[in-house]
Amino acid sequence: MKKTLIIASFFLSYFLQAQVNIGGSTMSSPSVSLEFGTGNKGIILPWVTSAANVTNSVDGTLIYDTTDHKVKLKSNNVWQDLSKDENGVSNTTIQDNKTEQANSKVVIGTTNENTSGILVLSDTNKAMVLPKVAKPYLNIINPSAGMMVYDTDARQLAVFNGNVWTFWKP
Repeated sequence: MKKTLIIASFFLSYFLQAQVNIGGSTMSSPSVSLEFGTGNKGIILPWVTSAANVTNSVDGTLIYDTTDHKVKLKSNNVWQDLSKDENGVSNTTIQDNKTEQANSKVVIGTTNENTSGILVLSDTNKAMVLPKVAKPYLNIINPSAGMMVYDTDARQLAVFNGNVWTFWKP
């Protein structure tokens, strides 16, 4: 019986496709691995003291660098600045006395993922949908440094560096 249960669990996990909706009840598409519900909220990227200290990062990694107050994307093995503003601020006292758990990691998709990171979306045919907020500069009352959303009015990416919103149109 135990062997049957293990084999059945293996096949069940093989055929299940991981999809997560945070703050919502349904996925907008079968091509989505991680989606956020509605509301005037964004996601907060991991805060690091320096992009240079992020080891084993891969292209597609997103962080908030508390040293220069910038949202950064790793692309072509180089950190790209998404903030484009030199006046960001971040109050790190909330995390200064915390100890990082070296093995903390969540993987959505393939369970044998070896990419380093806190949240790894490992699907090869699914994507993450950012929280959607109309005019985040007006509707998110108290944004946090490192916040990202998709502005549904302007149809562009919006990132907050602790001081101002920066917008990226495709």
